[in-house]
Amino acid sequence: MAKLAQVEIRVPTGFTVAMAAATGAAGGLLVGAANGAALVGLVAGAAVMAAVAAIAFVARVPERAGRWALAVAGLVLGGLGGGAVGAVIGLGFGAFYGWFVWWIGTGRYRAKLPPYATALEVFWHHAFRVLCGMVFFFLITPILVVIPLSFNAEDFFTFTPEMLHLDPAGYSLKHYEDFFTNPDWQRALKNSVIIAPLATIISVSLGTLAAIGLSQSHVPFRRPIMAMLISPMIVPLIISATGMFFFYSSLGNWLEGNMGLSKDVVGYMKVVLAHAVLGIPFVIITVTATLVGFDRSLTRAAASMGANPITTFFRVQMPLILPGVISGALFAFITSFDEVVVVLFVGSAAQKTLPWQMFIGLREQISPTILAVATILVTLSIILLTTLELLRRRSERLRGLAPS
Repeated sequence: MAKLAQVEIRVPTGFTVAMAAATGAAGGLLVGAANGAALVGLVAGAAVMAAVAAIAFVARVPERAGRWALAVAGLVLGGLGGGAVGAVIGLGFGAFYGWFVWWIGTGRYRAKLPPYATALEVFWHHAFRVLCGMVFFFLITPILVVIPLSFNAEDFFTFTPEMLHLDPAGYSLKHYEDFFTNPDWQRALKNSVIIAPLATIISVSLGTLAAIGLSQSHVPFRRPIMAMLISPMIVPLIISATGMFFFYSSLGNWLEGNMGLSKDVVGYMKVVLAHAVLGIPFVIITVTATLVGFDRSLTRAAASMGANPITTFFRVQMPLILPGVISGALFAFITSFDEVVVVLFVGSAAQKTLPWQMFIGLREQISPTILAVATILVTLSIILLTTLELLRRRSERLRGLAPS
């Protein structure tokens, strides 16, 4: 197939200068606010970028040379004003503005839009993406700040001068070493590793069966039952924890008095069951979403060939809804592994989990080790969420292949 020729769009220089000034003002405002001179930064940023855009397109500066010049200028100015960290930030600003000026000036901002799109439609197209980027930045920045702090060589929760100057002496792995050698942290990790998988297994087993049952059209009162089953993720957690405390206290006393179980075993059972209750709604929702595209004629065909309901479930239905089941299991596992409120009400010191130990590290001991633990949990969450996304795409492909 022949390649379509790219049509160059001529953009007025005034428009390019105005847009460059606006983005320069935003960047200048950030830099100025960080140095206590927000208004000066705003005006200076707008003036500098307007001048850069005017010179670049009036003098017809080649794009590659202009972008390199802005990146190097940002690197040098940032290094003079803020050392190594300032140089990195300045390099990022310079590279971004170098790309942005020529992206606007050459008309590439309309490249993926229909030629009949109005100016308002073009503006909203890009404004929507900027807003999404700002929301993402607002959500992710507090998490990313924890990661470099976990390598702090000092027992502080703030960046030290050595860290800001990228001095190797300001970084250390001692907080990670404390996590892997401290018996309190290892006991909490062991409890989390025991409780979360058990709660996940119970959540997946009960949640999958509930989702399949509630997906049948002949089941009476499906909506009220569904509302009750997913209520733990709607009701405030402190209310659920209070109710679980009274219920599982009575259950624990009965198990200890009549079944002869030890207090520790009963404590683990209570926490596992409480976390399973919190995980079941996620399994129900994900499996129900997968069953929406499930072809019921497959189960009827299996039954007509002599397969019993159990064989039909494991050989026909389960392989097709497996991505949704695994997704629900991952959500249930994350919920159990990160939960702290319910375990404070239901558990005891013997069932102290990793989030509980982190809570103690903030409230009582002020231990910087929680930064290393938080980094490990963030990494684990990223891996699990990536797996969820891959499973979601696989589920969509399977539903697309299923006959309508």
